[in-house]
Amino acid sequence: MTHSGTRSAAVVGAGIAGLATAVALRRTGWSVTVHEQAATLRALGAGLVLAPNAVHALDALGLGGAVRERAVPLAGSALRRPDGRPLSRLDAARLADRHGAPVLAIGRAALHALLADALAPGVVRCGSPVADVTALAGEHDLVVAADGIRSRARTAGWPDAPPPAYAGYTAWRALVRTDAPVTEASETWGRRERFGVVPVGAGLVYVFATATVPADAHASDGEAELAELRRRFGGWHAPVPALLDAVDPAAVLRHDVHALAGVPATFHRGTTVLVGDAAHALEPNLGQGAGLALEDAVVLAHLLADDAPVEPALARFTAVRRPRAARLHAMSAALGRLTQQAGPVVASVRDAAVRLTPPAVALRGSDRTTGWRPPASS
Repeated sequence: MTHSGTRSAAVVGAGIAGLATAVALRRTGWSVTVHEQAATLRALGAGLVLAPNAVHALDALGLGGAVRERAVPLAGSALRRPDGRPLSRLDAARLADRHGAPVLAIGRAALHALLADALAPGVVRCGSPVADVTALAGEHDLVVAADGIRSRARTAGWPDAPPPAYAGYTAWRALVRTDAPVTEASETWGRRERFGVVPVGAGLVYVFATATVPADAHASDGEAELAELRRRFGGWHAPVPALLDAVDPAAVLRHDVHALAGVPATFHRGTTVLVGDAAHALEPNLGQGAGLALEDAVVLAHLLADDAPVEPALARFTAVRRPRAARLHAMSAALGRLTQQAGPVVASVRDAAVRLTPPAVALRGSDRTTGWRPPASS
């Protein structure tokens, strides 16, 4: 552990949470090493929607301009029924006016690369698995566990924390090259099935789908997964069939949806802290997984700036971040139940309630998810 001069931090995991935290800490004067167990740096997933809170966090990391250059500004987001009838629409310009930042869409790999490129060579060490976080804590002033939903650090240091659990549904994701005119994000709600569309670049669309099925009921390969998607969604409204026709079977990703069964009581133990999915992995129903991770990075670095003592700063981090993470965790789980577990009667009532909600009420409701702002610098 360092006792004079520059303080040092070890970050475990080089996903979005780990890289963002490394960027944030280095901007406040920390020496940072990121340990990544994979042999090469790579992003898992397909696309992301960056709500205003995520954009504010990226601005605080000094990456807002670069993200805006590479991302697609969304015109809005719509909810529909499988026959195409609208349920609701949220205007992105009004959301941006309310929260002070645009709604952007970007490929996950592009955001991951921007974060990695913001770090000096040698900061990220690939092929560097961490078997013992306790040993790292003896070598550094701070250890940041950003090793995802199945965090070994959380399992070892937080034995009473709720483990990951299957949410009851599976998800498919893919990036699609297409000429289909897609300018806004949309999600279509069926009965225990959903299909989402997000433009993330010129001629590039991120598609995702969900279905309530038993765990581990995967098909044998990409061709079979694509056939399953066409069977389930091929009769839905345009442009869903055309997008499925354009999908490369090799690009189809499928993962059963897991989330932490609950948010740990604390995010810190001594000089070790959990961030991102290691702290609060939630179901992907609010589009806030990456946003929360980026927020964590900004807040943690802010609290640790100016030689602030580490352990009191981490206690403050738990006090600041846990209530928001727990609230969004519960909201996402509730939305998952409403969309993936509802029977025909409940689904009809759900759709009617969404359709009858005034746009102004939906806009005010966004405050709970996208209304976050970075802490003011001292």
